[in-house]
Amino acid sequence: MHCAKKSHEDAIKQICQYLHGTKNCGLIFTPTGQFTVDCFVDADFAGLWTFEDDQDPVSIKSRTGYVLMFGRCPLLWMSKLLTEIALSTLEAEYIALSQSMQGVIPTKTLVEELLLNLGVSLQDVSTHSTIFKDNSGALTLANSPKMTPQSKQIGIKYHFFHEHIKWQMVKIVCVSSDLQKADLFIKGLAVPKFQTMRKRLVVHIVQI
Repeated sequence: MHCAKKSHEDAIKQICQYLHGTKNCGLIFTPTGQFTVDCFVDADFAGLWTFEDDQDPVSIKSRTGYVLMFGRCPLLWMSKLLTEIALSTLEAEYIALSQSMQGVIPTKTLVEELLLNLGVSLQDVSTHSTIFKDNSGALTLANSPKMTPQSKQIGIKYHFFHEHIKWQMVKIVCVSSDLQKADLFIKGLAVPKFQTMRKRLVVHIVQI
C-alpha cells in the first residue's frame, strides 16, 4: 500500500475476476483416514526479474510456497517472497524446504500430542510425514549427512531439520514437476495447468 503500482492494480483485478468466475464453486475434502502430515514445497528463483524494475533489489528475490496436507486435505499454505536474496536455484529451493519444515514439524508434533490425549496409541496409527520436492539438488543436500563447502553458507540457518531426517521422523522424496502441487503458490500458471493443479490440491471441486 505504501508504493502502489499498476502491476498491483492489475493483480487485484485478476483476483476479483477469479472470485467472480468461481463464485458457484465449492470444495469437498476427502480425508484418507490416516493421520499423515505431508507437504508439497517449491520455489521460484528470481521470478520477478522480468516484472519489476531490474534496478530494484526486490526484482531478484525468490518466491517460496508450500501447502501442508493432513490426511491428504490442505491444512495450511503459504506464498511469500524470501526476505533475503538467494544466490542460486539450489539455495532458493533449499530455503523454501527449510521454511516448510517450520510448519511440518510443529504440526506433526501437535497431531501426535492430540492422538495421545485422545487415548490413541501411536503404534496403531501412521503419523509419518513426507515432504515432496521437485529439485534434485535440494533433495540431495537435505538427505546428505553433512554440508558441502559450496552449501555451508546456508547450513547454520536452514539445516536445522536434518536431525528429523536422520531419525526418520520426516522423509523427503522427489516428485515430478507435473505433480508438484506447490506450483500454484509460486508463479502464475496457464489456465489448463492451474485448473489441473487446483483439482489435485482440493481433491474435488463441485458446483453448488
